[in-house]
Amino acid sequence: MSTLRTLTLAGLLMGLVVPFLNAQETKPAAAEPTAEEQAAREKEFLNEIEALGWTREGKAKVGSMAEVAIPKGWRFTDGNGTRSLLKMYGNLPGDSELGMLTTEGHGPWVIFEFEDSGYVKDDEKNELDADAMLKSLKEGQEIGNERRREMGLEELQLLGWAVPPRFNDKTKNLEWALRIGSKNGQSINYSTRLLGRHGVMEVDLVCGPEEMDTLVPQYQSIIAGFQYVTGNSYAEYREGDKVAKYGLTALVAGGAAVAAGKMGLFAKLGGLFAKMGKAVIVVIAGIGIALKSLIGKLFGKKEQI
Repeated sequence: MSTLRTLTLAGLLMGLVVPFLNAQETKPAAAEPTAEEQAAREKEFLNEIEALGWTREGKAKVGSMAEVAIPKGWRFTDGNGTRSLLKMYGNLPGDSELGMLTTEGHGPWVIFEFEDSGYVKDDEKNELDADAMLKSLKEGQEIGNERRREMGLEELQLLGWAVPPRFNDKTKNLEWALRIGSKNGQSINYSTRLLGRHGVMEVDLVCGPEEMDTLVPQYQSIIAGFQYVTGNSYAEYREGDKVAKYGLTALVAGGAAVAAGKMGLFAKLGGLFAKMGKAVIVVIAGIGIALKSLIGKLFGKKEQI
């Protein structure tokens, strides 16, 4: 699986203590910046973001295999811009990001990544057992928290589904939303997997519970404006194409797991005001395809094609 931000698991965690902030606590307290200094830093940071290059209308290319309509008030940057932005917010991006939609300023992130796993069969569409998947994910969370403690990061908890896994047979989209918590707050991670001929486009929205009602309709509009270009859609599968060794159940488990195999933590800090304890959006790297294959086995998915 790609180094997905779950932005596949993620959270809007208020006051989350990350290593960067911990390091700051060991230093003498700095003088509180003035309002003018804060405004100057904010302007400089936003100018750096703007310099990444953005498209604000029409359709944007998502790699070479898809495109997405840009909603009013949103903007799109390509894979290079996405990785640069993640770094600017203190993240360690991978190499699978194809683009990002966000609003102006420090808006929410909708990141597109592609996993070239091959054609994922939908024969499990009527067998998605949300209770069994959640139980497995919670068990894996304990292992994930061991890794987080080693990294000096706060533990996270899977509180349950905000939206249980569901498959749209018409659009061939799989979606779910998880409620994530810590001692400092909760977050919602809304995930969509757009099945294609050669793999899966992974799209994720991170927001707080109080933002879900407002942002999810916008997110759904973005998903509706996505389409694979000719030759890449799910319906264009041809005999002999590569077929994934896992199904829909493992796709959810692999994308949503807060479990062993996590590669790191991605934090969206409030501009240059991280030192001042502003809100943090946390985006956790997804697990690898090897773990996904293992999850497929645990859920009884046959390895043979």
